Amino acid sequence: MRHGKKINHLGRTKSHRDALMSNMACSLIKSKRINTTLAKAKSLRKYVEPLITKSKNDDTHSRRVVFSYLQDKEALKELFDVISEKIAERNGGYTRIIKLGTRLGDNAETALIELVDFNENLLSVNEEEGAAKKSRRGRSRSKSKSDAETTEVAVAEEAPEVAEELSSEETVNNDEESGVQGDSTDETEEVK
Repeated sequence: MRHGKKINHLGRTKSHRDALMSNMACSLIKSKRINTTLAKAKSLRKYVEPLITKSKNDDTHSRRVVFSYLQDKEALKELFDVISEKIAERNGGYTRIIKLGTRLGDNAETALIELVDFNENLLSVNEEEGAAKKSRRGRSRSKSKSDAETTEVAVAEEAPEVAEELSSEETVNNDEESGVQGDSTDETEEVK
């Protein structure tokens, strides 16, 4: 039974597990996304997200605490200078895990873990969808029909001759769509 088992030991001792998580966290911070197994990705998420939260407060104490976990000056600099600025308004959920299927050799479940704010392709798609949704939201069918009716009424009130011409054009278009030849309408126009 797994009562109270909150940590996946990943088949390693504590020191080996700490070194693994530190190296994976540095790789994630430097390259913004890494491929690994699903179990390691889930453990890495628990390890790296508190470090990213600590990077929001850029003071000496925070830097020393994060450095005690990472042991890499380049990763520390990247975390506090680049990543903390980009995630400043985000309250959590800095990483995303995407399942990739199983590995050929040992059939292990693989996953891609990435920093959410650094996937430029997905961010551009979300912005385009947001813009498209905003433009669609402003119109409704009932409004567009009512607008068309009000313009027809306004034209009819201003110039009755123009309204008659518009209605005759509509009948010509309707006759062409239904397959009736336009000669009969031309004769009626000549009579007028």
